[in-house]
Amino acid sequence: MSYEKVLEQIKHKKGKRERFEKHNAPKERDYGKAKKQCRRCGREGRGVISEYGLNYCRQCFREIAEDLGFKQLK
Repeated sequence: MSYEKVLEQIKHKKGKRERFEKHNAPKERDYGKAKKQCRRCGREGRGVISEYGLNYCRQCFREIAEDLGFKQLK
C-alpha cells in the first residue's frame, strides 16, 4: 500500500496516525536516483536522462529529441 492511502485510512485515529507518520514518512533525498525527476512530466527515478543537464525521462526524451537537435542513428 502507498503511504498516502494508509494515511487516509487512519486519519481519524490520532495516535496511530502520528506513529505511522514518524516511522513511515518518505525521506527527503539529497542525491541518488530518487532525487532525479523529469522536468517535463515529473516522473522520478529510473529512466531519467540527466546527461548534458537534460533531466528528461526516456519517454519524454523520445518525443522531443529532434526539437532539441538530436538525430537518430540508423
